[in-house]
Amino acid sequence: MTLDVKDPVALAQALIRCPSVTPEEGGALTLLQEVLSPAGFTVERMTFTQTGTPDVENLYARIGSAGPNLCFAGHTDVVPPGHLDAWTIAPFAAEIRDGILYGRGAVDMKGAVACFIAAAMRHLEQRNKVPESGSVSLLITGDEEGPSINGTAKVLEWLKERHEQLDACLVGEPSNPNTLGDEIKIGRRGSLNGKVIVHGLQGHAAYPQKADNPVPKLARIIDRLSTEKLDDGTQNFEPSRLVVTVISVPNTATNVIPGRAEALFNVRYNDTWNRKSLEVHLADICQKAAQEVSARFELTFSGTGDVFLTQPGPLVDKMVAAVEAETGRRPDLTTGGGTSDARFIKDYCPVIEFGLVNKTIHQVDEHVPIADLEILTRIYERFISDFFASG
Repeated sequence: MTLDVKDPVALAQALIRCPSVTPEEGGALTLLQEVLSPAGFTVERMTFTQTGTPDVENLYARIGSAGPNLCFAGHTDVVPPGHLDAWTIAPFAAEIRDGILYGRGAVDMKGAVACFIAAAMRHLEQRNKVPESGSVSLLITGDEEGPSINGTAKVLEWLKERHEQLDACLVGEPSNPNTLGDEIKIGRRGSLNGKVIVHGLQGHAAYPQKADNPVPKLARIIDRLSTEKLDDGTQNFEPSRLVVTVISVPNTATNVIPGRAEALFNVRYNDTWNRKSLEVHLADICQKAAQEVSARFELTFSGTGDVFLTQPGPLVDKMVAAVEAETGRRPDLTTGGGTSDARFIKDYCPVIEFGLVNKTIHQVDEHVPIADLEILTRIYERFISDFFASG
């Protein structure tokens, strides 16, 4: 049976049935290519590699050659389903029961990918198969749920090298906490990971004076980090917060003082900081705490996303109007939650996020009402039309 490219439910089912657990392509990008190419999109597939990370397949498709270029960014990779016997319905069966579509990726975010494609096809059909002005494009990665190294960031570099410009971008991440139309994400906090290693001297617990115990010294540093008030929040962002996530001591014997101890932490930070200024501040806290207890320590940082904000303006206004017209709700403009690939896109063009309701993302029996898929498709279709109507 031929797949109806204007039907978001059929498209979502077809995508869910592709077992594209990161970093496996699972047939999902091939399906998109088979759907988009006959509709007139120029489709390009690319695989990026980097030592120590999995190879990742990506897709960029575009119809139209002029600007402005409105891009939809998303991903077809999904997190593992976990224990299969915990699912009511097989995670890649894409079954519909009582008006609900079940499956891994239904919400995060194959459903939104299907909705945008259906919306674009409906828009193009009204315009005799070509954009009335500008271009519509899709940037789809298979690495959003993974390390995010060989995915969107490298596709953006590839576009820049060929002098292809994105003028605005919509990311289809599930942005709504309870009901479709609750929120549009106009920014994201930055995310910074840190590792503290305190070095000591291993010894017998009965003779602590002959050893140098790193555990209480690490505890002092952790206490200073986790109790430090970083800021009071800003106009568009909540206060920055540091959370200690792992404490590790390579020791299983109760009568042995370990030779080292380490901790991992994550900071979600607002626009009071940039990554460099935050690293300097946290290093200063660690240094002062270490001096109090004569600790020898190492501190390293990692992370791929700085804070960003898309100021309210034409792009945001068009999405607000589309959501309100189709749902009757005026969405809040928010910046909370985790990170997304918008953290890479913001360096190239204005970017916002709007997708499905995120209640069941990454859960067993992930699901979406089929009514929401149709409503989201209508929102996207109206947004596309409004974007090109006013340029």
